[in-house]
Amino acid sequence: MTIVPGSASQALAAALVRETGADLATPTYDRFPDGETLAAVPGFDDDRATVVAATPSNDALVELLQLQDAVREAGASEVTTVLPYMGYARQDRAFEPGHPVSARAVARAISPGTDRVVLVTPHEAAVADFFDVPVDVVDAADVLAGPLPDDLTDPLFLSPDAGAVALAETVRDAYGRGTVDHFEKTRHSGTEVTIEPSDADADGRDVVIADDIVATGSTMSEAVAALGDRGAARVFAACVHPLLARNARTKLESAGIERVVGTDTLERDVSAVSVAPVVADVL
Repeated sequence: MTIVPGSASQALAAALVRETGADLATPTYDRFPDGETLAAVPGFDDDRATVVAATPSNDALVELLQLQDAVREAGASEVTTVLPYMGYARQDRAFEPGHPVSARAVARAISPGTDRVVLVTPHEAAVADFFDVPVDVVDAADVLAGPLPDDLTDPLFLSPDAGAVALAETVRDAYGRGTVDHFEKTRHSGTEVTIEPSDADADGRDVVIADDIVATGSTMSEAVAALGDRGAARVFAACVHPLLARNARTKLESAGIERVVGTDTLERDVSAVSVAPVVADVL
């Protein structure tokens, strides 16, 4: 098996090589004067290819499709596509009349070029049903416990809403101690929303807000501020996919976050732990 990295997943691909003992291809990533991308795999020579490519941008998605096609063109008879982070996965339904189901459109674009897909902690597990090939969904939430300090004081693990409590429980269980709660959102108007833990007392405790993705940081920063008002000692953010778009980091820092911990599904400066072990288990 040869692992073929997309440009946004080079560190994860290298970690997978160390976990699996597979070969590592060295793709090239170019751009034509008209703006079109060209991802190629010079010298690829294997029957089995595993393309590892997060798709946080439209260019990254096109790059993935090109890498799939390149390894097929080079003779690969079996292609596995690992999507550490699947762009558009949160658009899993038509939110208004006339809107597309973008996750379905992306899945249909990826499916013809692969025999199998591996999805890492998708925002909605149901997006797996949009693919026309077999899909393995792996949960990487438990790896988030590793980078957390060993000395958390009476830790409280919070999810952003009741529907994500299982993710917070997974991180808590991997950490080995603590309690779990979730946030409650109260909408006062079209623009005013308050957010606070539903029940648990945060006073004097270290709090870990666990989520699958931090995108703009708006909800997370509100949560951090609310916890500060309730006397929390330190507040950490632990997310599988640290997208951190635009000024998300600044929002979190301004709110008083102690540290943001993420994985290498998206390669950011906060990517403190790799999902390679859980992905390797299904390859």
